[in-house]
Amino acid sequence: MTPAPGATAGAATACGTVQIAVNPWSGYAANVAVVSYLLREKLGCTVDAKDLTEADSWAGLADGTVDVILETWGHDDLRKKYIDDQKVAVELGLTGNKGVIGWYVPPWMAKTYPDITDYKKLNDYASLFRTEKSGDKGQFLAGDPSFVTNDATLIDNLGLDFTVVYAGSEDKLIAAFRKAQAEKTPLIGYFYEPQWLLSEIKLVHIPLPLYRPGCDADAEKVECDYQPYDLDKVGRKAFVDSGTPAATLLKNFTWTNADQNEVARDMTEKKMTADQAAEKWLEANRTVWEKWLPS
Repeated sequence: MTPAPGATAGAATACGTVQIAVNPWSGYAANVAVVSYLLREKLGCTVDAKDLTEADSWAGLADGTVDVILETWGHDDLRKKYIDDQKVAVELGLTGNKGVIGWYVPPWMAKTYPDITDYKKLNDYASLFRTEKSGDKGQFLAGDPSFVTNDATLIDNLGLDFTVVYAGSEDKLIAAFRKAQAEKTPLIGYFYEPQWLLSEIKLVHIPLPLYRPGCDADAEKVECDYQPYDLDKVGRKAFVDSGTPAATLLKNFTWTNADQNEVARDMTEKKMTADQAAEKWLEANRTVWEKWLPS
């Protein structure tokens, strides 16, 4: 394996194995690619990457099968359970990424139907979105069923004539938006940033009633937009307290949405391996990642 840029022979230290949860979206995979590369090549760690849902990742912090979650989207209930109550997990600081979840339409729709971005007018267009799967209601396309989502509740509480249909994965959600824009077919659905597709297709966000702290506290009554997130990392407390140099790198890891999107796009669209995409980014951003390393 090619050493990380600037690595020297014998750079390995007593790091041991780092168990990283891998959640099912490309931005998270980009985090894992770069962090794993540095853990292996600069600190001599063994990396055990595990494909898990968000909820299972948090449970892994408690049972010892996960050492770090590299990107968390809220989950106040899980934070209370594992950080505050059980005290088996600790916050590791911000990733630097700004997370936005919301409802989007392809740009051709916003241009053709300018008021479609007003959620109060969506029922006027519900018939456009009917599909075999949605029956007599408009289809609202969601992604992976394990993602953070209030969509079904929002649709009910805002009195919208839509029903949620799951694409099944991030890849399928991306493919659906691409097809809708290319073929000018109607589509409304869940999407988020950071996400590399937004550099290719300028999906148009539909604002919902303004988010205010606590407006989503009752999952059955939520009728506000999604919370904007300062994404962060969470680690297993025993792992962090062990003195491993990996914990220092993980705490220091921070980059931008543009950084993450670049690596994610290289892996997804350009079909680079995780190591190839990591090497490319590391070569171009030495001044960024050198600050992550233990002194």
